[in-house]
Amino acid sequence: MKSDIDYRNKLVLAPMVRVGTLPMRLLALEYGADLVYTEEIIDWKLLRAERHTNEVLGTIDYIDTTDGTVVFRTCPDERGKVVLQIGTASAERAVAVGQMMQNDVAAIDVNMGCPKDFSIKGGMGVALLYDLPRAKAILEGLVQGVRIPVTCKIRVMPDLDETVALAKELQSTGIRAIGVHGRTKTERPRDPVNEDAIARVANALHIPVIANGGSQSITRRHDILRFAQRCSTTSVMVARAAEWNCSVFRADGPLPLDDVIRRYLELSVRYDNSPSNTKYCVQMMLRSLQESPIGRRLLDSQTMQQICDIWDMGEYCRETQLRYHFAGIKGRRACRPRTQSGDGSPVAEGNEPSASKKQCLEESPDSDPEPLNEENVCFIRSNFSDDNSLPKSKLYLHAVRNGLPRAQYEVQQKDKLFRATIRFDGQRYTSSFWEKNKRYAEQAAALVCLLKRGVESRDELIRNGAMLPAKNGPAAAVVEQTGSSKTDAAGESETNGEARPMVESC
Repeated sequence: MKSDIDYRNKLVLAPMVRVGTLPMRLLALEYGADLVYTEEIIDWKLLRAERHTNEVLGTIDYIDTTDGTVVFRTCPDERGKVVLQIGTASAERAVAVGQMMQNDVAAIDVNMGCPKDFSIKGGMGVALLYDLPRAKAILEGLVQGVRIPVTCKIRVMPDLDETVALAKELQSTGIRAIGVHGRTKTERPRDPVNEDAIARVANALHIPVIANGGSQSITRRHDILRFAQRCSTTSVMVARAAEWNCSVFRADGPLPLDDVIRRYLELSVRYDNSPSNTKYCVQMMLRSLQESPIGRRLLDSQTMQQICDIWDMGEYCRETQLRYHFAGIKGRRACRPRTQSGDGSPVAEGNEPSASKKQCLEESPDSDPEPLNEENVCFIRSNFSDDNSLPKSKLYLHAVRNGLPRAQYEVQQKDKLFRATIRFDGQRYTSSFWEKNKRYAEQAAALVCLLKRGVESRDELIRNGAMLPAKNGPAAAVVEQTGSSKTDAAGESETNGEARPMVESC
């Protein structure tokens, strides 16, 4: 039996790349949105992901099997209200995604309006408006192949009659609604939105039309409703105005920006959102304030702890992340490349899901005569004020001062992850933390070497987030006894690179 959504009289969080992740979707619903769209997710990224029940967070995670990145995360609070937007140029892949995801999302939307080169060159986004047979095949395949509603989002064409004709053709596939952005593929947000064009489409169709593109005139909920009236629709999806201040949906008027940011950070910590994604969304909220003292602190931050400290939420962040860590969350620090067979394909082992099992690398027995020293240490660039203070630089100076040969670095790459091993003074040093690039892997291994040789302090590495406290250490005792922690250690979810994807669960 097919499920249904009434797309009339709806205020919608529009799909926005890097913005429409779980914390922002939940924030929009909390402030009064009726439906929330995910960011556009490309079909092949979802098809190589595996579904994982995250019992610590109470979420469903779809995890990229090549590097552990969370492609999509959802929770019960948005059930029945979250619409998955996919980027696709293939009916076959679109249907496969729809059938895989239909139990975890309320509806599926096909992006037919993205004007970016990446989408167009791949035959996706606005390119589908100029390939009507393919566009219709995708929508028809989804309508027939999934139990949940299917919609699409388009841009207007330069010729309004052509726009109306196109919308009618798409309507004939059986979709339940259509979102219309009132700009052409060559127009940008600074260009005026064509409200008359949206109204022409709305008056020509019998399915609901969701107006989009009016953020320049929207600062509060009343403005959203007036935009809908001018476009002859009852529903509106809001993008940039919600990105700037998500409380634009509130019936009682928008809240001060700092209040919105604090609530967004609370949700980001609660749902273990990636620091890089969290930082980006807060930057979009600050807009011109990025040049203010607070904005500069944000730009310099890399970890969730550093971001939360700016808004006096550091203690909440520390306590939550340590609680998750000791609860056994499978986070970034546990990520390993997938086990590979001899031909490079994933190894199937029993019936256990690879999200929980195959992310562990099976190493061959260590026959190297030099002892291997290993710690779970990550490299966080913002912990080091200049190049001379970097771990590799410190280790070089340590060697010179003690008359020792320079360290030799060997880097191993598996899937999209890197791990370095150092040979130094008759021993080997490595971190069990797999980094997202070669340079950071070498710096992490250098930190392990410095730690083992007494140059770096374990307490200092815990304090600045490079290491986590042991479960039976002082921080763990505080958590177990009081439910909180006074330790400054960064939590399980910290990403240690600039604008890098979060590897949440492995």
